[in-house]
Amino acid sequence: MPVIVLEAKDFTSPLFLVRTWEVLSGCTTFSLVASLEPSELNKNSSNHQHLHTLRIFCMFSWCFFFTLTLLIHILSIIQFHSLIPISWKNLTMTAAVLGALMCLSASVVFPWIVMDHQRATPRLVAAVVASCITFLGYTSESYVLRTQAQEQRGYMGSMPGLLKILQVWGGCHMIPLVVEICGLPTFAHSWQLWVSGVSYGVCVLMSLVTLVVILGDFAGRCFLPFDKLLAGFSLIGVLLFMVATVISFIKILHLRDLGQRIPNKSAELVIMETVVASITLLAYTVDLAFSIKLLCDRSHT
Repeated sequence: MPVIVLEAKDFTSPLFLVRTWEVLSGCTTFSLVASLEPSELNKNSSNHQHLHTLRIFCMFSWCFFFTLTLLIHILSIIQFHSLIPISWKNLTMTAAVLGALMCLSASVVFPWIVMDHQRATPRLVAAVVASCITFLGYTSESYVLRTQAQEQRGYMGSMPGLLKILQVWGGCHMIPLVVEICGLPTFAHSWQLWVSGVSYGVCVLMSLVTLVVILGDFAGRCFLPFDKLLAGFSLIGVLLFMVATVISFIKILHLRDLGQRIPNKSAELVIMETVVASITLLAYTVDLAFSIKLLCDRSHT
């Protein structure tokens, strides 16, 4: 099959320009962060492990979506994506929306926890600004893709699809948080940590399975009707995240009772977990409502 290169007018299209913007700003961001000296990062002894894990989380977000966007950009230019056995329209929408959410998280976590606020060097400030610009780039691409016709943006461009991307983001965000909270001073019962960890793990697994099925167009090969499978996943997600969110609020109440005996960074991580868990619970709840409505509509036809 011959390779077809874009015409000259395509190089000034909104998608081409915004993906170029994402690649350049993403590369600038992780390059600046990688070049930072250890003295420029937060070296508070009570925060050292948080610094290590959350810096890896931020670097992973920037590097992964830079690589993914660069591949999508190249494949779009040479028109090679038709040979890839995946749903291209769902992949591009997923990469744009999830990239925006992950870069937003990195833009908040990095200056809040990883940076040393007492030594805000120009390179640190430039890295934060570049990360925010990268987030704006992915947000712009998401908007451009959302304005396309439904058949061009695919399932992930619909409201249920966007909710599933939000669920994936919540699961990805919980991975470093669970690792760090398990290493905090013992202010929570071990069963609370286990229940929260298992709940997040099961939900991440369900989200990844759903994403693979949609991107690979495997819905017709599922052993169960795909709409019922999605409704079941949403119900399980609501129940598990409801339990995890209640446990998170219990941790916050316990932190308030302990007062000054718990480091500030520990409290910040628990608050972050509660906020992300609440947002993800809301996404699962709304997604469950959409799934039930879809099943009811089909039962009446």
